[in-house]
Amino acid sequence: METQTQFFRDTWAEINLDHLYENVKNIRDHIPGDVKVFAVVKANAYGHGDVQTAFTALSAGAHGLAVAFLDEAISLRRAGVTAPILVLGATRPKDVKIAADLDISLTTFHQEWLVEAENQLSEGDRLNLHIKCDTGMGRIGVRSTEELMAIEQYVQAHSQFKLEGIFTHFATADELNDDYLDRQLARFEYMLNQLESLPAYIHSSNSAATLRKTNTLFNAVRVGIAMYGLTPSQEMKPELPFPLKEVFSLHSRLIHTKELSAGEKVSYGATYETGEAEWIGTIPIGYADGWLRKLQGQDVIVNGERVPIVGRVCMDQCMIRLPGFLDMGTRVTLIGNQGEEAITMDEIADKLDTINYEIPCMITTRVPRIYMRNGEPTEVSNKLLATGIHSQQENNRQLDE
Repeated sequence: METQTQFFRDTWAEINLDHLYENVKNIRDHIPGDVKVFAVVKANAYGHGDVQTAFTALSAGAHGLAVAFLDEAISLRRAGVTAPILVLGATRPKDVKIAADLDISLTTFHQEWLVEAENQLSEGDRLNLHIKCDTGMGRIGVRSTEELMAIEQYVQAHSQFKLEGIFTHFATADELNDDYLDRQLARFEYMLNQLESLPAYIHSSNSAATLRKTNTLFNAVRVGIAMYGLTPSQEMKPELPFPLKEVFSLHSRLIHTKELSAGEKVSYGATYETGEAEWIGTIPIGYADGWLRKLQGQDVIVNGERVPIVGRVCMDQCMIRLPGFLDMGTRVTLIGNQGEEAITMDEIADKLDTINYEIPCMITTRVPRIYMRNGEPTEVSNKLLATGIHSQQENNRQLDE
């Protein structure tokens, strides 16, 4: 089935919402029923699209959402999300009023921050807070029990604040050696024991810990990468309790084909030379789309057959060596399945010497996302497609209207 779009270029990403729903549901079923799932949709849902991902995850059983920054949470509220939203990163004290007004929970880890934040709130305001504990990640968070107790006491003494949750983040949960994770967990449990009373949400498990550990669940988990069908690490793959289905695929079409004689050059720097007469195709995707120059030599799939990218990847285009003449408009799959062949996120990550998390995030908003259900673009996709607008911020505005 050929996806029809109203965008004015022949490159797009398909977001399989059925796979997303199934991944979230399987995660929900894998953990005890009283453990709540917060779906992590930061960074535009790891490049998948925050609004569409959020609604799908919530419909599959997620209790709430987690983002990195206040801007992301505001965007979701304006799109109609009413579920709990937690901002995991730092928020400026001067901006807490809008979080209180929109019922967005914020993260705190400094008493001084609370003092400044209180000055921005009126007597009738209520701001929900989660305390972040740094148990060994070394990023943000409370490190001492003295700091922790001071924050708890300050929150309890001021009616504008409500201590809603407490959490930490594991640095090595995707590794099978649990020594460092166990040290972090013990530190977190010790800090919990110093509190006068426990808040509603206690959470430490990311995707990796949620999938492979039972003693880190507490009463809530934060699920990010696994929701999108990607395994947190290669060594975890044999340990998965159920298969994960990749949600993101990337496609383009041939916009030009030509037959070159032996000894002809292709692309900048003339780094590729034909060894014999070869058919070369051009597709409209390049490093400005996040398809980086380092992907020279990477395979794509055309007519169910793997073929290589030849020559350097340009800003807006790249060239591929074809098995023979093919019509312009022929579909090219850069990530995903076509026929019997498949190119996974992990394959692209290996080529770039990075992790699979980075791959969907690096595909820019210049590449339109098409949201699929039952193999067809969804109604939301059609509404967004009709605008011809590519940016997620504009997509969110369009949904509001």
